[in-house]
Amino acid sequence: MYWNIGEHIYKKIELSEWGESVVEELAIHIKKNEPTIKGFSDKNLWRMKQFFETYKDSPKLSTLLREISWSHNLAIFSRCKTPEEREFYLNLTKQEKYSFRELDRQISASLFERTMIGDSKVSTVLRETNPNVRNLFKDSYIFDFLNLPVPHKESDLQHGLVKQMKDFILEIGKDFIFIGEEYRIQVGNTDFYIDLLFYHRGLQCLVAFELKADKFKPEHLGQLNFYLEALDRDIKKPNENPSIGLLLCKDKDSEVVEYALSRSLSPTMVSEYKTQLPDKKVLRQKLQELFDQDNVEG
Repeated sequence: MYWNIGEHIYKKIELSEWGESVVEELAIHIKKNEPTIKGFSDKNLWRMKQFFETYKDSPKLSTLLREISWSHNLAIFSRCKTPEEREFYLNLTKQEKYSFRELDRQISASLFERTMIGDSKVSTVLRETNPNVRNLFKDSYIFDFLNLPVPHKESDLQHGLVKQMKDFILEIGKDFIFIGEEYRIQVGNTDFYIDLLFYHRGLQCLVAFELKADKFKPEHLGQLNFYLEALDRDIKKPNENPSIGLLLCKDKDSEVVEYALSRSLSPTMVSEYKTQLPDKKVLRQKLQELFDQDNVEG
């Protein structure tokens, strides 16, 4: 209905049959004659026109538009700047069944830009066994909802993520199922504790999160590899795939990470986390530079 109304207003104005005042008069007319019908203010009528204008040349998106609510559509076409960005959030909203609040948060957190720019560092084993793993994990995560002190300890990060588990799951992906914090595994006569343990429904495997409140160091991987070996030997069920490890650091040098992972025999990856929302202008500039570079190379 909103699409059809937007199309009608668009065509009337394009043909110069209507001026801006006619739309305002239409809103007044609807309010006066149909007072029980809500959502047809002059501002919303203009939004319907903008809705049609935005997608009139994108027929392949027409099915997606109809599968999400008006409020979701409004957030996407009013806040997203490019067709690629709008398509990204339309698909994501349908796939993840985002509420309006969840979608709004992901746009504010620049998920599209981070996904396009991100260069997830994964071990050769993980890349070969799970070719699509880059689409399921991010190069960086945003934990602005934690309000962590500066500086903070790993225990602050861990307890904060558990306390805000709903927001944490939203950031890492809804296919993750939380199993436990400080998950105990016993090897020989010694107890070891995994910071956070999850199960991923799509990958059908355990995922161990190891948290580091400082910059990545190559020796961090040794501990995580040990945990994965213990999980696969003693915890993993026969029908499940080999466990995956994610080392989540406050900062990382991409070249150091690449060297450290190049000979890793475990399915591991390294990501970083930020405690504040990124500067969207800076990310968009980096994304444009990346597009320009690809066009030159092409």
